[in-house]
Amino acid sequence: MSLRQYEYALAVAEEGSVTAAAELLHVAQPSVSQQIRGLERELGVELFARTPTGLVPTAVGRAFLREAEVAVSASRRARATARAGAEELVGELVVAVQMGFGTRQLPRALGALRRRFPRLEVTVFEEPSSAELERLCRRGVLHLALMAACERSPDDAHHLGDEELVVVLGAGHRQLAADQVELRELAGEPWVRFDRDSALDGVLLSALRDNGLTPATAARVSQTPTAVRWAAHGLGVTLVPASAVPHGHEHLVRAVSPAVSQPVIAVLRQGAGPAETALLELLRQETWSDSASFPASFSTSSPAFSSKPVS
Repeated sequence: MSLRQYEYALAVAEEGSVTAAAELLHVAQPSVSQQIRGLERELGVELFARTPTGLVPTAVGRAFLREAEVAVSASRRARATARAGAEELVGELVVAVQMGFGTRQLPRALGALRRRFPRLEVTVFEEPSSAELERLCRRGVLHLALMAACERSPDDAHHLGDEELVVVLGAGHRQLAADQVELRELAGEPWVRFDRDSALDGVLLSALRDNGLTPATAARVSQTPTAVRWAAHGLGVTLVPASAVPHGHEHLVRAVSPAVSQPVIAVLRQGAGPAETALLELLRQETWSDSASFPASFSTSSPAFSSKPVS
């Protein structure tokens, strides 16, 4: 068995057909078919079931592909490490970020990383839930995960800073006249919330409950920019990390009292390579409180809500 066969099998599983996999890999279709058949013969199992809609991994195939993905990722990381000594970092860096956190900091850090290593390819997954991030980590495909700290944060997590959460109000909302908004003053307001299993919705719900509020849900969305825009149009108020507020909506943002913040951590895979180590250092250099980008009325105070402290 070879890593090339693993890569071909992963491409077939991703695309659902030999033809599409060949196009993805920029190779001839017969080459992919031959490699898959050879792999199945060597293993003595059927990796894919032929269905009217395409090729679907069998139960055995799914188990094999999980391990193949780990092997291919490890191979790419090893190649990148070997080439890094000459300041020529190449290969793929796979990053996952929890929705809403590091919205400004991560792109800036990745931009600096790419300028330093222009041949490095970066893949970023934005995942809403801690459970999905944990699943990706277990699969061994992630080099670095950026997320909110929680009770199950790994002991070796790196604390980057704290994201302050701010309230977004609709145009003409009565609370826009205030420098900051008392959360209790939002009793009875409809809320634009997030996916039920998302870390961000958990932060929002905990903050409101800590202030004796039970939110009336006007809508649920999967992306922070959508929540901000819907709040701006009066669908309801929302609570988002300050860095996640899209440009042009700063005038609708206010700090909240008591302040709400969330520790942000980076988790590197075991045996981290030079790419993820360099990205971690760039993330450490970022500013994790973006209050300076908001109007003068936007102020901060000591956080009242946080998760498990991370060193």
